[in-house]
Amino acid sequence: MTLDKMTEGCVRVRAAVEAIHSSPYQAVIYLAGGASQLLGWLLSVPGASTTLLEALVPYSRISMIQLLSKIPSQFCSQQTAEDMALLAYNRALKLSKPGSPVVGVGFTGSLATVRSKLGDHRFYMSTRTADRLSISKVTFTKGLHTREEEDRVSSQLLLKAIAKACKVTATPVPDFSESFVTEECEKQFNEDQELEQLINGQIDFKIYSFSSGISAERKIILPGSFNPLHEGHLKLMEVATRICGDGYPCFELSAVNADKPPLSVSQIKDRVKQFERVGKTVIISNQPYFYKKAELFPGSAFVIGADTAVRLINPKYYDGDYNKMLKILVGCKETGCTFVVAGRNVDGVFKVLDDFDVPEELKDMFISIPPEQFRMDISSTELRKRSGM
Repeated sequence: MTLDKMTEGCVRVRAAVEAIHSSPYQAVIYLAGGASQLLGWLLSVPGASTTLLEALVPYSRISMIQLLSKIPSQFCSQQTAEDMALLAYNRALKLSKPGSPVVGVGFTGSLATVRSKLGDHRFYMSTRTADRLSISKVTFTKGLHTREEEDRVSSQLLLKAIAKACKVTATPVPDFSESFVTEECEKQFNEDQELEQLINGQIDFKIYSFSSGISAERKIILPGSFNPLHEGHLKLMEVATRICGDGYPCFELSAVNADKPPLSVSQIKDRVKQFERVGKTVIISNQPYFYKKAELFPGSAFVIGADTAVRLINPKYYDGDYNKMLKILVGCKETGCTFVVAGRNVDGVFKVLDDFDVPEELKDMFISIPPEQFRMDISSTELRKRSGM
C-alpha cells in the first residue's frame, strides 16, 4: 500500500470517528479475536467520553462464557456476534444518559495467527439499536495478509458499521477490499416488536423521552402502574426532584407484574400516551422487583410511598427471613440507589418514614419527604373506582 493511500485511510478513519463522536449515540462495545485497532481510534480522538460508555474484550473461553452466561456452540459465529451485540445494547441502556440513543456492538473473529488454521479467516460483527439489528460476516482470502493487516481491515469495517448504526455518513474505505467477501443482513423492528422483545425479556427497558432541556445523568424514578396517571404522581415527582437536587425525573412502568399477567403492547402504548400529553419521560421495564430495578438503574433515586417502604423492610416478603431481606437491600444500596419516601395511608392510617423501624444498616438509603411538602391520599385505584373502571 502506498504512503498516499495510507494517509488517505487515516484521514477517513479520523473523519468517521469525529462524526460518531458528534452524533447523539452512546455505545458499548464487546470485541473478541480482532478489530483491536478500533478502540485506539475511538479513544484517540477528542470526544470519546461522549460516545464510548464501556468496552470489553472477552478473549478467553471462560471470559466469553461468563459474558454470554452460556457455552456457545461456536465462539466465532453469527449467533455469538448477535448475542454480544444484544448484551452490549442492554448494558448501554443502563449506562447511558436518559433519552440518549444507544448502540450495542458485538464482534468475534478468527483471523490469521501464529499457526496455520484449517478453517477460513473470518469474522462476524453485529450492531443493535432500538429499531434494528445488523449482522455481517466477512471472509478473507486465506494466506494473502498478515494478522495485523486483517486486524486493520476488520477494525475499518467495524468502524463503518458503527458509523452506520449512529446514522453518520462519514465512513472509512477498507484496505484490500478485493481480498475479502462480505455477507450482510439486517432486521428492523417497529415499536410493537420492540415492546414484545421487552415483555419477553430480550431487552431490559425502553425510554420514552418526552421531557426536554434536562441533562442530568442520575435518574429520579417514580415506579407505578399509572392506571391512570394523576396529579398526585406529578406533584410527588416534582417534590422528590426538588429534594434530590440534580437529577433526571423519570416515571417507570413495569410491563411484567409479580402476581398478574404482563401488560399487552396496546395497554403499554395507551399508558405511554398519558406521559406524552404532559411532557414527562417514562421508562417501560420488565422488572417488578426493586432489587432488580436497582440493577437496571444503578445510582438512581426511587420515589415510593410509605406503603411500599413498609413492605420493602418487612421480612414477610423475603420468605420470613430477616437476613435475606437485609442481604437483598444491602445489594440495592451497593448499586448506589436510594429510596425517597412519601407519606401514605397504611392500613387506614397516614404514615411517614419515621413511623417505621428501618434497620440501622439501611437508614442512609432512605430519605423522607416531609408531609408538609407532599400529602395526597388519592390513588389510581380510587380514581378507577370513581370513574367506574
